[in-house]
Amino acid sequence: MPDIKKLDLNDADTKSADIVAGNIEALKALFPDAFKEGGIDFEVLKELLGSAVDERDEKYGLNWHGKRKARQIALTPSTGTLLPCPDESVDWDTTQNLMIEGDNLEVLKLLQKSYAGKVKLIYIDPPYNTGSDLIYEDSFSDNIKNYLELTGQSEDSRPLNSNTEADGRFHTNWLNMIFPRIKLARSLLKEDGVLMFNVGAKEFANARIVLDNVFGEENFVANISRVMKTGGAKGRFFTPNVDYILIYARDINVTPYFRTQIKQSQIDNYYNKIQSGGPRDGERYGEERLYLPSLTPRPNQRYWVKCPDGSFVIPPGENFPASIEEGEKIRPTSADGCWRWTYESYKVARDADRIIFKETSTSALVDQDGRQSKYNLYFKLWLLDQQEKGKVPADFIDDYENRQSSAELKELGIEFDFAKPSALLAFLIDIVGLVDGDIVLDFFAGSGSTAHGVLRLNADDGVKRRYILVQLPEAIESTKYKNIFQLTRDRIERAGAQLRSNARAELKFREELDTGFRVLKLAPSNIRAWEPDPSDLDASLLKNAEHLVHGRTESDVLYELLLKLGLDLCVPIEQRKINGKTVHSIGGGALMACLADGLTKEVVEPLSVGIVAWVKELAPAVDTRIVFKDSGFADDIAKTNMAAILNQNGITDVRSL
Repeated sequence: MPDIKKLDLNDADTKSADIVAGNIEALKALFPDAFKEGGIDFEVLKELLGSAVDERDEKYGLNWHGKRKARQIALTPSTGTLLPCPDESVDWDTTQNLMIEGDNLEVLKLLQKSYAGKVKLIYIDPPYNTGSDLIYEDSFSDNIKNYLELTGQSEDSRPLNSNTEADGRFHTNWLNMIFPRIKLARSLLKEDGVLMFNVGAKEFANARIVLDNVFGEENFVANISRVMKTGGAKGRFFTPNVDYILIYARDINVTPYFRTQIKQSQIDNYYNKIQSGGPRDGERYGEERLYLPSLTPRPNQRYWVKCPDGSFVIPPGENFPASIEEGEKIRPTSADGCWRWTYESYKVARDADRIIFKETSTSALVDQDGRQSKYNLYFKLWLLDQQEKGKVPADFIDDYENRQSSAELKELGIEFDFAKPSALLAFLIDIVGLVDGDIVLDFFAGSGSTAHGVLRLNADDGVKRRYILVQLPEAIESTKYKNIFQLTRDRIERAGAQLRSNARAELKFREELDTGFRVLKLAPSNIRAWEPDPSDLDASLLKNAEHLVHGRTESDVLYELLLKLGLDLCVPIEQRKINGKTVHSIGGGALMACLADGLTKEVVEPLSVGIVAWVKELAPAVDTRIVFKDSGFADDIAKTNMAAILNQNGITDVRSL
């Protein structure tokens, strides 16, 4: 007989992704011989791995008190949820951006099913551990309860405390906070995704080893030094003027190379020649030497070149081609200079009017008589070509000091220090090369510089990048805002409005610019846990007859379904009244939900027929899952009839909450 499966807090579909179970399944697929009834046979696994298993106690790496617990915390599924807050959002119905208030550890767990392998760039600016940063302890047993206590949302609230150097666990506290979050963050990245980790000098060494541990040393991309400020007299030996951005790839073998835009100052100083005549008439170009002394000798790049006066030139060296003719070459040794290109490439450039012969008295080239040539050879670098390719960025940044952020926030009417300039974030996001729909995640969002940077870029080039911000509602000293999340939300709303009205945004992309965001807030699950009172079981049964938390709305339950079933939190949701009951279609019919009460046997038949018709109309690309509220059914007969009609029409995945 068809039935509707009831979901509870012990069901996998009501929890975030179970990373441990996923790891075991992956291991089982690779080494089935190591599995037997009851679990893993580690002795067999060691034999199958052979010499790859190192059983020595002394190994290179970073260890600290609590590392094992931190790893366990990262692997423990969350039973929390994210509650939608349309009234605090901007353009709720159309936006593709998210702002999430909550403990980022729990939020990262909740995002696993919906966003694993889908984030292109993660940028974080976690506490530098200077001695005054707020670094709170996570709870292995119940981090949702821990979050409510730390943020004053429960009766047993306790304050967030600074992590001072007087604490003997100064570095340990920071590592225990950062390690599980980095492990969870990595799984959210796309295969070609990138993590950028902003860190100060105090925890730089530890951060580097943690990231090597999680991502693998082979996926290290760069360490960028950034000028935070210039001047100042703070410090005993040196004034601290730089911080660092550690960059790691999920898989460096598939990550595209970074490129940045050519600055106007470089255009003015280098690409300052104008082509006269020919197909590229009027284009700007710069000049590069065709021969550089530092070039490594290459077999086909030492040959004679004929000059305008009929002489021949070649880079200096000890070995020369047998005859003096245009293009005649010889295999060079380490004592011989070479041209940048092969002769075939040189000919193509010459025929395209890219080669320049300049008379000079300081040429390093030699002529056919072994004397110093009177020519140097250059080639033209066309500005348009180089702008299309982009420039390789440097690992030193001195354009985006923190004072720029204070100024831009004041322009928005917000007083706040310690923020990163949005121009810095725009630069970092731009070099990664995101395309339409790519997601930028910042789970230490602070004042929202990352989202502001995304908006600036989208306004400038029309690419529809998305962002997800996560921020704990830490209290701040402000007469205007209760906590940092409120400031962040206000900042992004004001920044979006400014971009739409600013003269700088008078562009064709303005109408398409998504300056909205959906606000969601971390909370315990909508599904109630079974909490019996042994002294009064009758009252316990009545109390727990309703499976959902009292006071939660249909929208609250819908968004938990999105999280737990792995759907995008910005997926389109439609509503339709069928036989007087509200039915929700999520993701074009991939998920249907009816959370109404009063589902009697008289209501069920026309309701189920209407749902079937709507599913056929939507024709989703995947099998439809339908979810009902368990207490919404009047009795088991109504529930069984609903399942039977849906099953008969090919809809077999039917659940209840």
